[in-house]
Amino acid sequence: MTTAKDAARAAQRSDVFRRVARVGFVVVGVVHIIIGCLAVSLALGAGGDADQDGAMEQVRLSPVGGLLLGVIAAGLIALAGWQIASAFLASDPADTKKWGKRVKYFGIALAYLVIAGMALIVAFGGRVSSENASQTLSEIVLAAPAGVVVLVIIGLTVSGVGIGFIVSGFTRGFKKLLDLPSGVERGGIVTFGVVGYIAKGIAVAVTGVLFVVAAFTNDPDKSAGLDGALHSLVALPLGPVILCAVGAGLAVYGLFCIARSRYARM
Repeated sequence: MTTAKDAARAAQRSDVFRRVARVGFVVVGVVHIIIGCLAVSLALGAGGDADQDGAMEQVRLSPVGGLLLGVIAAGLIALAGWQIASAFLASDPADTKKWGKRVKYFGIALAYLVIAGMALIVAFGGRVSSENASQTLSEIVLAAPAGVVVLVIIGLTVSGVGIGFIVSGFTRGFKKLLDLPSGVERGGIVTFGVVGYIAKGIAVAVTGVLFVVAAFTNDPDKSAGLDGALHSLVALPLGPVILCAVGAGLAVYGLFCIARSRYARM
């Protein structure tokens, strides 16, 4: 463990590693802006996937799509490495809080690595579907002993993450992650954070709810990932308006992530 901590500490002290990791925040921001735009288009009646693989497909269609996808993958891998290093260096007087932080950091790193993998697959001409991945996961879990209970736990965990985003938005808890500038710029970044975190939280929470629905209906097709969550919002009263607002909020979250690339505490 000492060797791992030494390696993590060396990585965090590396200026090059920090710069590449900051590029990762820009990448996350761009992906969310694209997803937000796709969600707004969906609310206005367009088709397509409003999720990570839909965003990758949009990037691939650009004249230098393969190169951009490679940059996206590299930035996300570096950002995942930063999260893993932070996990090894997490410290807290209470062991439960320390391990809670480590689980959080590792979970975030895994999410970044999954999206990086999607980018590389699309860059080399392959196709990915986070919706199919969610449905396959649900199918495997439901087929296992006590699968319904496990899938409910997964759904509640995902929804809990979403609620955490919403709470951070309302309480401005995300400010502790940043070295904010003064003046008007500070107010703009905080506003982006409030709006973005709430929108991101709603999308993630609904994704978790779909896992729970899949468990209670014993239908893995109900768990359709982020795209399914955004599609489900359309069915609500004033659904297109709600989806438009959430999509715009996701794009704002992307702007916040781009600002975070400069002001993140690293």
